[in-house]
Amino acid sequence: MNILLHSPAQLSAHLKSLRQAQKLTQAQLGGRIGVKQTRIADIEKNPGAVSLAQLMELLHALDTRLLLVPPAPPATVVTAQESPADW
Repeated sequence: MNILLHSPAQLSAHLKSLRQAQKLTQAQLGGRIGVKQTRIADIEKNPGAVSLAQLMELLHALDTRLLLVPPAPPATVVTAQESPADW
């Protein structure tokens, strides 16, 4: 399942959800990446304050990947003077 995130708050909710789906405590997840439980709690509360390197470690430990996707091009607007047959 792909999840489109627009804010750190959304990332916060999804990180916690991913951890809980794997039935991991914050301490267990912290152990996987070599940090204390309090650091995982801080990241879950405020993922905007985490380094990209640590976020990547955390996502890897949760068996999740980061995918960068360019925005979709704007939709083409057909005017009254044009019709698909003119294309």
